[in-house]
Amino acid sequence: MAKGNQVYVLGGAQTDFQRNWSKEGKTFLSIMKEVTDDGLLAAGIDYSEIQKLNKNNRVGVFVGNFDAEQYATQGHLGAFLTEVNPAFNGVPGGRFEAACASGSIALDAASTKIRVEDYDVAIVVGVEIMKTVNSAVGGDFLGTAAYYEKEAKGIEFPFPNLFGKLADVILERYKLKEAVFMDALAEISRINYANAKRNPNAQTRSWFMNKEHAAARGGENNMAVGGRLCISDCSQVTDGGALVVLASKKYAAEYAKKRKLKLSNIPQIKGWGHRVAPVTFAGKVAESKGNKFILPWTKATVDDAYKRAKMNVQKIDVFETHDCFTSSEYAAVSAFGISAPGKEHEAIQKGVIDFNGKKPINPSGGLIGVGHPVGASGVRMMLDLYKQVTGTAGEYQVKGAKNGLMLNIGGSATTNVVFIVGK
Repeated sequence: MAKGNQVYVLGGAQTDFQRNWSKEGKTFLSIMKEVTDDGLLAAGIDYSEIQKLNKNNRVGVFVGNFDAEQYATQGHLGAFLTEVNPAFNGVPGGRFEAACASGSIALDAASTKIRVEDYDVAIVVGVEIMKTVNSAVGGDFLGTAAYYEKEAKGIEFPFPNLFGKLADVILERYKLKEAVFMDALAEISRINYANAKRNPNAQTRSWFMNKEHAAARGGENNMAVGGRLCISDCSQVTDGGALVVLASKKYAAEYAKKRKLKLSNIPQIKGWGHRVAPVTFAGKVAESKGNKFILPWTKATVDDAYKRAKMNVQKIDVFETHDCFTSSEYAAVSAFGISAPGKEHEAIQKGVIDFNGKKPINPSGGLIGVGHPVGASGVRMMLDLYKQVTGTAGEYQVKGAKNGLMLNIGGSATTNVVFIVGK
């Protein structure tokens, strides 16, 4: 563990990612209010406690959001918890943006404030409302997470295209048989959809998907969206929010004492990493040429977290990763150290990353199964790690999970953020 105050995770909540808030006649603020009420209740912190902490300037608000300006015609989301409850009046707050890693950048800022002993409690909220526009307009909005002028302007569904290119580079660099590689992608899809059926908040929990369907690419039921990638390879367009409460060791000890808990049973952030790669995908490919990892910055971020936690892949029981597309999860398998680069398909085919495998990935269902409200995904991953290591994940609980790792990426794996959580 790096020097500084330890950061504890007290719990939180997420909304039901299956909901369409616009159809309900509700806004981004409705999501923020519901997840804040539910998250603080789940963590056992009421609004009077927020007011008490604020009197001593010991609490802060950190909001992860990517693009409310376009989806909801609203910026300045870091101030909107004052609209949720007057207890937040005067509490310092800010909005953090890093494309699909916005929630994790908010978590990173929050945990840093606790490590340097500025705050005792940090309220981290991730929120995105995306179903306010059709898929073509939404795809164009998402294109601003890439280099818009060079990679997205005038291109239908730019991100499926970018991660389709990642699939192409994986095939080319590792000299894989296409049938073997595509079968591995279909298996990733099958696993995430199957896991989502266990998760009561997953967007696709009632959807149909099996291996045969995922492997049948290019037809009416599984249309191509970018290069070799089809609908089954994609994460979902999602409305939703997630909240977690982080705390200092001092506050966590007091919290545990009041509730007759052992401090050692409250999870803490054991390791973290944050690195940024070249913005364009072409820049990434060019700079990583000759490297055994196509995304060496992702690998370095994982290694930074392992180093800070004084751990390695053998110590991690469960993973939550950024499967915006099956190709991104495929690349993550070797970044975690589960396989050597170029051998990811072997671990996938052997069932290593399956729910009952030795290194299960996305027992929640991941972005493909749970859904991907962009600014909320990192916070949702942190919440799911909390659930796993406290044994409160319900039907998607990984047996005996003590330590979990999450990888959240923004853009075409441009912003990389990793956290390790355990007791």
